[in-house]
Amino acid sequence: MALIHWEPVRELNTIQSEMNRLFNSLLDTPAPDNGGTAARRWIPPMDLVETEEDFVLRVDLPGLSEQDVNVELENNVLTVSGERKAEHEERKEGYYRVERASGVFQRSLTLPDGVNPDGVKASFERGVLEVRVPKPEERKPRKVAISVGSGKGAQKTIEGSEAS
Repeated sequence: MALIHWEPVRELNTIQSEMNRLFNSLLDTPAPDNGGTAARRWIPPMDLVETEEDFVLRVDLPGLSEQDVNVELENNVLTVSGERKAEHEERKEGYYRVERASGVFQRSLTLPDGVNPDGVKASFERGVLEVRVPKPEERKPRKVAISVGSGKGAQKTIEGSEAS
């Protein structure tokens, strides 16, 4: 009888690889659209960058115009949604390849507390949506006077600080 050495880390890596493959295939699997043909699910890539004054969200939306995209901010959740329609035509003969994904998309990000919704600005140029969200102002400490009794009714004031 042969002994087999069990390597738990290797087993975990195998499970992780299989789970990654499963999730990638679910997100990448063509799904039928309204016309009965297969369409890939489209999730536009986005970057979130922090500058000195703002959080800057950039979303690649090739082939779309600003009318095809919605930007909403509600309860500190920024949501970008829209739809890219399929442009290919149906052919009866011959083969062709469709790799560009289309369909409805929605991406959401939770913003930090204190963001001013009136300060959010969005621009759309050359297929890239840029949303600038001003950072909330940092809470500044506030000086509070502390009264300390010393002896017969005399009081001494000591300054301390307290975050508001």
